[in-house]
Amino acid sequence: MAARTKSSLASALSLAMADHGLGSRTVLKVGFLAPLTGKLKSWAEPGLNGCLIWRDRINAEGGIKVGMRRFMVDLVPFDSHFEPELALAGVKKLINEDGVKFILMVGGNDFTDDVRRLVNQHRMLVATLLPSDLTPDAPTLVAPSEVHPIYNVTGVDWLARQEPGRKTVAMCAQDDLHGLPSIATYRAAFEVAGWDLVEEHLFPIETTDFGAIVEKLMAKNPDVLCWDTVYEPFLHALTKEAYKRGFKGRMISCTCDNYQELIDATSQEFMEGFVFQFPDFDDPRLNDSQVNFENPNEFYAEFCARYPGTWSAVSWEYVSTLELWKNAVQRARTFEPFSVLSMMKFGGVGHHAFGEAHWWGRELFGIDNALVGDWPVVAIENGRARIQEFSSIVRWWSQHRPVLLRHMREMKLMWDQREEADAAAAAALAQQRI
Repeated sequence: MAARTKSSLASALSLAMADHGLGSRTVLKVGFLAPLTGKLKSWAEPGLNGCLIWRDRINAEGGIKVGMRRFMVDLVPFDSHFEPELALAGVKKLINEDGVKFILMVGGNDFTDDVRRLVNQHRMLVATLLPSDLTPDAPTLVAPSEVHPIYNVTGVDWLARQEPGRKTVAMCAQDDLHGLPSIATYRAAFEVAGWDLVEEHLFPIETTDFGAIVEKLMAKNPDVLCWDTVYEPFLHALTKEAYKRGFKGRMISCTCDNYQELIDATSQEFMEGFVFQFPDFDDPRLNDSQVNFENPNEFYAEFCARYPGTWSAVSWEYVSTLELWKNAVQRARTFEPFSVLSMMKFGGVGHHAFGEAHWWGRELFGIDNALVGDWPVVAIENGRARIQEFSSIVRWWSQHRPVLLRHMREMKLMWDQREEADAAAAAALAQQRI
């Protein structure tokens, strides 16, 4: 009798919990739209793999609690090939067919006007790794993980302080929405550091032969070679060409993915002191008290065990964004985009991977939808990437904003200039149709 009563009580409690959503588990989908093949693969696939680790950990803990319900998380990837038409098709599929509540993107060429209009139509929350995508016309587009290319100023500032004797630099980049804003940012950083930009070269994304480019850059005998924000295949080719030609100065770049392969192809001595912006997550400095990324060393070990040899600049970035989103969803008690966005930006402060950060960007992007704080400066030491310091982007900006704004305007990269160009293009298209 007692057993029957206990069983009946348990059944009644189960029904009550089901009626109120307690203990019920449904699936909350997140879209991942990025070039999973091609030249940008190293800025997408490792990020997806990092997200899979995050998903598995979250689901093992029972999923995400939203109000009184729990949701398991699923990731829905779509390979955009970095082609605008495919990116648009991907966003349509993720929203209309898969029913995602959040979309992660590399951005840039994938975030076209058509994509922006579709995102606005559905009020979809989207995160980009390229803050120059931000515009007041896309209120639900955020850049919560990184402020590319603005953080590149910190690497130049650090190297200039460490080696004040270096005064000349030559730079190259691919001609696209990753390379161009980075050129403007590096120009500003060089000017502030007192470096003379003796040569600059912009190459088509289809380029495969980099020997002539490096020859041209080295002809001016620069103290520093800057690879801007080139993609991994370009960076490796450029670095190897510099090695063949006996370059003896410093190299600096936004990223240096798979640097061990470069050490093997050149030498440890040649790669010593290479400055970039993305650490390995086994770095001891990531255990500093201000770091908000949970158990970075453990995450790095699991990533390398599951996906050996594929760690890149983005392996952790989408995960950092997902953590911000998850925490906002739980505080908002809903996954509806505008409510989640409001909670993400509540108080104007957010927990960035490398410390407390502020929602910022109105002067550069027309909207405060970028989360900015400190950023690591990394240099290769004895064959390993190691953090040299956590440098304040905000401090550099507060002192030198006119210089950066001037270079961005000279290259017509400011948000209002882009809008003017888009309006002019739309008007020209309309005129052709008349």
